[in-house]
Amino acid sequence: MGRGVPSYVCQQCGAAAAKWTGRCEACGAWNSLVEEAAAEAPPLGKGVSRGTRGKAIELVGLKGETDAPPRIRTGVEEFDRVCGGGLVPGSALLVGGDPGIGKSTILLQICASVAASGAQALYISGEEGIEQLRLRASRLGLAEAPVQLAAASALKDILPTLERATAGSAPSIVVIDSIQTMWLDALDSAPGTVAQVRASAQELVAFAKRRNVAVLLVGHVTKDGQIAGPRVVEHMVDAVLYFEGDRSHHFRILRGVKNRFGPTDEIGVFEMTGAGLKEVANPSALFLGDRSGRAAGVSVFAGIEGTRPVLVELQALVAPTSFGTPRRAVVGWDSGRLAMILAVLDTHCGLSLTGHDVYLNVAGGLRIGEPAADAAAAAALVSSLYGLALPADAVVFGEISLSGLIRPVAQTEARLGEARKLGFRQAWLASSGEAGQASSPPRVKSVGALSMRSLGHVSELVDLVREESAPIDAVRGEPAARSLA
Repeated sequence: MGRGVPSYVCQQCGAAAAKWTGRCEACGAWNSLVEEAAAEAPPLGKGVSRGTRGKAIELVGLKGETDAPPRIRTGVEEFDRVCGGGLVPGSALLVGGDPGIGKSTILLQICASVAASGAQALYISGEEGIEQLRLRASRLGLAEAPVQLAAASALKDILPTLERATAGSAPSIVVIDSIQTMWLDALDSAPGTVAQVRASAQELVAFAKRRNVAVLLVGHVTKDGQIAGPRVVEHMVDAVLYFEGDRSHHFRILRGVKNRFGPTDEIGVFEMTGAGLKEVANPSALFLGDRSGRAAGVSVFAGIEGTRPVLVELQALVAPTSFGTPRRAVVGWDSGRLAMILAVLDTHCGLSLTGHDVYLNVAGGLRIGEPAADAAAAAALVSSLYGLALPADAVVFGEISLSGLIRPVAQTEARLGEARKLGFRQAWLASSGEAGQASSPPRVKSVGALSMRSLGHVSELVDLVREESAPIDAVRGEPAARSLA
């Protein structure tokens, strides 16, 4: 039986080519094509040929006769929140993130917590030895946890071991660190290649379904922040979680980008300490920091991350430039939306920023994706342009359209409730309180201790910034004699 014709597979996107080229035509990556031998084709009349009749599959109803098994609570509430209430037995999760962000740390803490509750926890590492894992556990204070360890990368040895260890046992979790180090001897390609990652993930997902075990896979990421390997791996697993954050900051954000058993875009916030990752129950207080001082160009945005309301500080700096092309720099927000906000302020409010450099930063390293931050960004830009300090007790949110109208956003009550909880007394928002409502509240409306200022157009936001803000010298913290013309 002859072997199939070898093909060249891109290690970034998984696209196949008939011959080697320096650049992948599918994703544009350079020097990413690796030769992989094609699988042997079955002879005519056997295998999946038309002459073979398959076995009939038994069909069942949508409503089961037995109750679903309970979720496995990891004891790490922020992780359980992102998963939708805990790990589902028989599910496969893929956890990705930058090197050193804390993937192995949080998974080792989860294994220790699950094992302490009486369930079985297995940690298989293809990157570290047993003594290295024990050293990490000792540093985290988990040396006495009843976690079963192994250092291996060959699935022909790992799968029989897992089958034997989980046979007839309590609900278990298995951590594979990492999927890029696993390999099958049936394939000729090296570990980490597209074929090996795809085949290894398929075997581990099948094991999770067969043994009703929760399997957590660690995935490396590329320089673009995407999980390395074929995208089909993300489709095969039940949930994909990303660790975000800058290693220079002391906190980490775990975000769910895919979850078949819970909400997507849910976040869990952790603080990196010497004893591992510590849960942050109130992330708004962490992102806001100390607000005792007042400075120009700072606004507080009431956002929604998944199902959780989060208050975060937006910082803007508008400075005159001596260059012909002003600079626009954004950290934590969409640069395209910043360009749109600047165009709207120029067209509908007469605020020309063509001779200014503009910098916008989301404090704490959080990344904001919802358009509800438009109004907060515009308020910070106007505040910096005029040297005015916004009220320290005001939150701002609303979507700005190209016509200059401020549109209402969803989950207004959750945003306002978080603002009340943290002691804010003002809320600047769109004229309609909730997206889709036709009624418009009056311009000023008090709900409890919170005074809501309704805005219909971005020009009203600019006027409100001028009325409610105080001039501040950005260097000395003293009143500045800066013209508002």
